[in-house]
Amino acid sequence: MARLKLAVLISGRGTNLQALIEACADSAYPAEIALVVSNQGDAPGLQRAIAAGVPAQVINHRAFAAKQAFEAMLDAALRNARVELVCLAGFMRILSPWFCERWRDRLINIHPSLLPAFKGLETHAKVIEAGVRITGCTVHFVRAAMDDGPILVQAAVAVASDDDPVRLAARVLEAEHRCYPLAVRLIASGHVRIDNERVVISGAVDAPATVLINPTA
Repeated sequence: MARLKLAVLISGRGTNLQALIEACADSAYPAEIALVVSNQGDAPGLQRAIAAGVPAQVINHRAFAAKQAFEAMLDAALRNARVELVCLAGFMRILSPWFCERWRDRLINIHPSLLPAFKGLETHAKVIEAGVRITGCTVHFVRAAMDDGPILVQAAVAVASDDDPVRLAARVLEAEHRCYPLAVRLIASGHVRIDNERVVISGAVDAPATVLINPTA
């Protein structure tokens, strides 16, 4: 069976890219990375792609006078690589409605909160400031609105009473590294469909019927 061809779009460290690279290294995993694209030429994640022998390309948004031209080049690169699913992994550009519709239901993102709560940047600082006891991460299909779209996979992470944004981010990132490969596998295995903007997953096992309470005493 042919493996689903992925593109991973990055702007920085590429730790979620690394999680996907490691998942795709298993021949039984139903997807492979056909292309990594960064809008930053010095993104450390590019070295992760090169080390793994994955094709990598820089498309610097600053080289284009308009977002439309940048996204047209990005779209062409994805299509030339015969990409079937685009994974945003720390890609720090807001994509236009045109691009989101062009790749509708073939474009996913991971966000470090339990969406729809805490959209945007500085997520962990906002969580701590709000006094939230449980946060997490979300893999979702992308729509034109920021951090919006049908939710595919989520993980819950407890917030410690003495957390700061750095410590909390590190624990949420560990959850992200588990959730993103799972989300891609569900899609690549043909278990995912979208019904009225809600993700329906066939054959998946729901989480145990347990309750996470924080604090415990």
